[in-house]
Order: sequence, then structure tokens, then C-alpha cells
Amino acid sequence: MRSMAMRACRPGVVALGLLALSVDVASAVSLPQDLSHLSLEDLGKVVVSSVAKTPEPLGDAAAAVYVIGHDDILRSGATSLPDILRLAPNLAVFQTSPSNYVITARGFSGNNTAQNFPNKLLVLIDGRSVYSPIFSGMYWDDQYVLPENIERIEVISGPGGALWGANAVNGVINIITRKAADTRGGVLHVGVGNLQRGASVQYGGVLGQHAHYRVYARDVRRDSFDNSAGHDARNGWSNPQVGFRLDWDGGAADAVMLQGDLHDGRVEQAGAPDSRSTEGDVLARWQHVISDTSGFQVQAYYDHVHRRNDASGEGFALDTWDIELQHNFALGEHNQVVWGAGNRNYRYDIKPRISPASSLLWDPAVNTQNLANAFVQDQIGLGPRVQLTLGLKAEDDPYSGVSLMPSGKLSWKPGGNVLLWAAASRAVRTPTPFDQDVIEKLGSTTFLVGNPDFRREQLTAYEAGWRAQVATRATVSVSVYYNVYDDLRTIEYSPTLLPLLWGNGMEGHTWGLEAWGSYAIGDSWRLGAGFATQRQRLRFKPGASGLLGLSQAGDDPERHGFIRSVMNLSDRWTLVAELRGVSALPDPKVPGYVELDARLAWRVNEKLDLALSGSSLLHSWHQEYVFPDSDRIGRSVLFDAHLKF
Repeated sequence: MRSMAMRACRPGVVALGLLALSVDVASAVSLPQDLSHLSLEDLGKVVVSSVAKTPEPLGDAAAAVYVIGHDDILRSGATSLPDILRLAPNLAVFQTSPSNYVITARGFSGNNTAQNFPNKLLVLIDGRSVYSPIFSGMYWDDQYVLPENIERIEVISGPGGALWGANAVNGVINIITRKAADTRGGVLHVGVGNLQRGASVQYGGVLGQHAHYRVYARDVRRDSFDNSAGHDARNGWSNPQVGFRLDWDGGAADAVMLQGDLHDGRVEQAGAPDSRSTEGDVLARWQHVISDTSGFQVQAYYDHVHRRNDASGEGFALDTWDIELQHNFALGEHNQVVWGAGNRNYRYDIKPRISPASSLLWDPAVNTQNLANAFVQDQIGLGPRVQLTLGLKAEDDPYSGVSLMPSGKLSWKPGGNVLLWAAASRAVRTPTPFDQDVIEKLGSTTFLVGNPDFRREQLTAYEAGWRAQVATRATVSVSVYYNVYDDLRTIEYSPTLLPLLWGNGMEGHTWGLEAWGSYAIGDSWRLGAGFATQRQRLRFKPGASGLLGLSQAGDDPERHGFIRSVMNLSDRWTLVAELRGVSALPDPKVPGYVELDARLAWRVNEKLDLALSGSSLLHSWHQEYVFPDSDRIGRSVLFDAHLKF
């Protein structure tokens, strides 16, 4: 993996940091709702849909699930999805450049030197899968949703394969956007800072008696960072985007939604034309209520991604078509059943990188593949306080055939303010074209090739959790897990030594704890905290090459956490401060860090809000991931203006 020699960060001026505070302007009048600060009685009113793939109270959800609410997002002042996801204590977020991030749940952050990328986290936007099927990883610079339009983000740490399928190995992130009816009127937002500038405009209205719409446009420019050696990396990033949403409400029985987005991002490259990424998507959904205990949903989407380097011609185009049917119903008095089936078809066209020094090719370079799936889950009431949930998903992928992903969960509510749960699950990361079809050359020598016998990576997970209101003003959630992995990807020798090829020569286990909670000191001041710790014990199987060592699986911190303070200074001023820390990365060594983010927002009047924010205020810079592909993350200040019209 990338090595790094990090220079000592100069301490920042704390007094300046405490003044450079911000919260998003939409929430400065009164203390917004913060889900981490609610009692279990209040949590019962919050509905989540990612744990059981059907709506259920958060207080009953038998999983390590954290919800980032709409007001949490606005208050944070975050300007990108990865920065918003820093609010979740069960995620590890590493920024590596102005446009690039590494995000994991329960480890396995990958290793660029070994070409092993983070590929065990499933990310969805309104049910649309946004990971790349070419290598099972994420391009975070392709994903953006206006913060004003996010209803909530449900973050599940732990496997979700029984409902969501392959790649939901260590976690699921489901980003759920607001209905158009909830975003009526106009909003203009402008932000200017020392490292970035951006603006967005949105307008929502009514169409006839039953339909609502919104349209938006935004642009952002992030300046180039310094690389790990302190020199200008010349990797500035811009990403204009437009989009729309249309909702039709047919009364109590039917609802139809149509939405779409289009963006064209550019990343500067030293001495070369910009690297470009164009992405467009359209999603449609029909929901129909059959009765008080039954309903179904049909969803379909199309997604086009084109990433390329205009100078070399290297890149790929990917077109995805997906359709899914889901039906839920009550079976007697004690069974709630949800089942569904879907099919995803994708076509890719990969342009090789060819140069005298090294080449990256694919065989085949153009291909069309199909992924079919079906699932069923039954929530069985074993009594007024006990519930057993059994689920199974079968997925037929083009490389490894049918994968079965079962899950069983047992939950118990011994009292109104306590929930105990335990689960056992299986999940897989299925092979991709990068695992089986890639060809890498050094000069004219074929150095590494894909392996047609590459197998799916497998996880068997055991989890348990406790969620409770421990006092009138305090809530706590704790989960523990033990994960057993098999057939993890490694680099192996071929019978003739070269070329090398992908193999499944690693196995092992991890265990850890995740906890978060909150305490309301008063009606206008609340504290929250989150903490996660993990241990990994991996090993090579007998006969494995051991090339590049165990660190090729990832370079993950053993601990990370935060302490967050939210305070209403008056009916027009809100102050937020967060101290976050990450322990050292073990191999290659990257020093741990502690940083302060702080925010102050002022509601000038009912139309205009102003905010000032500071990020990474304690040091002039720090480094979050490994050398040489991780830049220095510098101290930043951002001024926001938010105008309603």
C-alpha cells in the first residue's frame, strides 16, 4: 500500500477556530431535530426502511443503524455527501484529494498499491445502486444531492446481503431524498471559502391538483490541495450539476415519482488535459397500497457513466438498466412478509491505457452482463416483546453463478425504553470484470491478468446490540460484532511465475464495538458522542504467495470517534462544535489526528441566513490516508449565504 511520511502539523489558533463556526442557515431559528438526541419514545416515531426493506420504527430496528436526519445535515453545513457521512459514528471517512474519498464500515479500506479498492460497502440513492460493477467500488465525485433535498441518510454497519444483495458486506448507506411537495419555493445558496466556492439555485412548485415538482442547478469549485510532500498537487475539481424531481399523489392508494440528474465533473492533472466524468440518471417509482396490511412497489432506473482522460483516451462508459418489484403483506396476526425480485443489465465499453511503460487492457473490453435476484423476509412475532426475522436473498451474477445470502435476527424489548437484538448473517462480494478480465503490462511483458477461477469473497457475521434510554435526557446505542472472512482477494503466482493473477488466498476474522449516545444538558444545549473500535486478524491460506503482505486488505484505524456540541445561543444564533479523532493507520504508518470543526449560524430574517464555518481548525494540515495518493487536508473556512424567494 502507499507509504507515507507525514510531517508534524503546526497547531492552529484555537481562539480563531472557536469563532469560525457555522451551521447551515436553514436551521438557525430554533434547535433542529437531532435523531441522536431523541428518547426511545421519540425514536419510535422515526421511520427507517433500510433494515427490513419496509418502514419500521427506528426504536424497533434490529441492526446497528444510525440515521442522519434532514436537520442534522442542514446544521452541519457540509457541502458533499462524504462530508455529510462524517456525521455517522459507524463510518470511517478519509479524504484523499479535493474530489476523492475513501469510506468504509468495519474496515477494509483497500490498498492502491495492490490495486485492492474499498469494495464492501453498498451505497444507494433513493434505492438506486451507485457502486461501479466494473470493480465494486465507489466514485464519490460522481455522487451529489443538494443537502436541502435529503430527507435522511440511513447508515447500517454490518451485512445487508439478505435484502440488498452483493456488496452489502460490511454496511449499507441509503440516501433518501425529500418529496417535491416538501421543497416548494425558491432557494439560492452561495458559499465562498479559502479552498472552495459554490452556488446552487432551486425552485419547487405545484402542477395541477396532485403533482409537485422541483428543478435545481449547482456548481462547485474546489482548489488544488498540496500533496504529501507539500507541493501543489494540481488536482483542482469542478462539478456542475442539474436535476429535477416530479411527484404525483393519486390519493391514499397510489404515488408516482420521477427524478433525474446530470453532471459533468473535471479534475485537473499536472501537465495534461483534465480528467472528466459525466454521469446522468433517471429513476421512476410507483407505489400502490392494496390494503392496510399490504402494498407493492415497482422501481426502474437508467444510469449512464462516462469517465475518461481526453489526452490518452483511457476510460470507460457504463450503461445500467435496473428494475425491481417489491411486495409486502401480513400473513395472519404474527407474520409480516416482504418479498421481491429484480434484474439489472449493464453494458460497459472500456478504452485501454496503452503506453511504452505500462498498459491496462481488458478482455473483453466491451461486454453486456446481467444480474438477477430474488429475496424474501418474514418478521415473526413470538410474543408482545419478542420478534424473530428470517431472510434470504438469491443472486445470480455473471461470474460466480447463484449466491445465497441468509440472515436471522432476534429482538427483545424487555421494557419500553430498552431494545436488545442479535443477528447472524452471510454476505458476499461477487467477482467483477476487474477480477477476471483485466490484463496489465509492464512494457511488452504481461505482468498481471484476471483469473477466470476467481471466487466470490465471503463473510459470515455475528452481531448483537443494545439500545436504551438510560435517563430522562440520555440515550445510548451499543453494538458488538464478530466477522469471519474467507476467499479475500490476493495476488498469486501463475504456474510459470509470470504473469501474476488474482486469487482468493486470504482469510481471517475481525471483531469490534460501535457506540453512540447523547445527553441534553438543557433545552438549548445538547451533547452527542460516537466511538468505534476494531481489531483485525487476517492470515494467508496455505499455498498463498503472500505477495504485498496482509496490508493489501486495507489500512484501517483501530479507533475513531467524536464529541459534538449543539447550542442555541438565542432564537437567531446557533453554535455547533465537533472534536473528532482517528487513531494511527497501522501499515503503512499514518499518524492519528484530532481535529476541530465548528460552526456559527445567524438568521438575519425569515428570508436570509448567514453562516461561517471552519474545518480542521487545530492544525494547518493533516493527512487522512496513505502516501503518495493522499493529499494534505488543510484548514478551511467557508462563508455561506442562504436566501429564500
